[in-house]
Amino acid sequence: MHSDTIRGLVFNVQGFTVHDGPGIRTEFFMKGCPLSCEWCSNPEGMRTYPEPGIYPDKCLGLDDCTRCVRACRTNSILISGSNRVVGINRDTCAHCMGCAHACPSSAIQPWGEYYTVEKAMEIIRRDKVFYERTGGGVTISGGESLLQPEFVAALLRQCKEEGFHTCVESALHVPRSAVDQVLPYIDLFITDIKTMDPAVHKARCGVTNEKILDNIRYIVRSGKNLVIRTPVLKGFNATDESIRAIGSFIVNELGNRVVQYQLLPYRQMGTEKYKSLNRPYPMEDFEGYEREEWEPDMARFLDLLIDMGINAVTGNNKHMPLGK
Repeated sequence: MHSDTIRGLVFNVQGFTVHDGPGIRTEFFMKGCPLSCEWCSNPEGMRTYPEPGIYPDKCLGLDDCTRCVRACRTNSILISGSNRVVGINRDTCAHCMGCAHACPSSAIQPWGEYYTVEKAMEIIRRDKVFYERTGGGVTISGGESLLQPEFVAALLRQCKEEGFHTCVESALHVPRSAVDQVLPYIDLFITDIKTMDPAVHKARCGVTNEKILDNIRYIVRSGKNLVIRTPVLKGFNATDESIRAIGSFIVNELGNRVVQYQLLPYRQMGTEKYKSLNRPYPMEDFEGYEREEWEPDMARFLDLLIDMGINAVTGNNKHMPLGK
């Protein structure tokens, strides 16, 4: 299939990001994810189709504006007693995004837009000078980036043809064929190991971790640069035992061939996006993981991992000693 005809569903594009790969980067967030992690901060990236997100406080009110109502062909706009848009009937919504495109006040946010490779490249080329000055490039994330392997492979191929550094962030709960499609065009992979326990992984993320770990082994065997991350949550994996188990996997099964192992303390983010989608936030009752708790935990975990010979850090914007 020619790259001009391949489209990818993207729910966000961020420029000047420094958290997912080296240097200043442009990052595309692909829509759709097979996981359902309780702490996910991007719920708008879970579904594989466009969705309207509702922000009632921005609504002008139907006394002054009825554009969304007139644009909706399925009568799915929900109105409050104060004559404002407060939600969408998700059972009848056609996901056409007509309401979002008609709204003049951004009270309805279109979560998901289809991109061609050329449309994405037009955005990427704007910041070429910043990539060159900082060693940056392009990152494809999600959702799950590799649920759309044809588009991602075509975009990365074009990036490599134009000399841009490429990075893919993926949970890797995908078929091996999806990895193979993008592997030739990737300079850096970023993935998570949330826990080594498959039952706990399924309970908190909706799927087991066997496929993820198999793909991680495969990527390391390919010789590609790999960064592994662990989101650290109290009551889930914030224990010496859990972190040591991940460290043992890195050392014993991966031969310690990872660029960096990053520990990321959990922070509650994205709750307003859950509300915009009329979904409950799964960790609403989580008691929190405050700095005075996670700082000593992170220090202890780092000491443990460094003693194992692992290049471990806290945070996700530390210098990465990348190979060729």
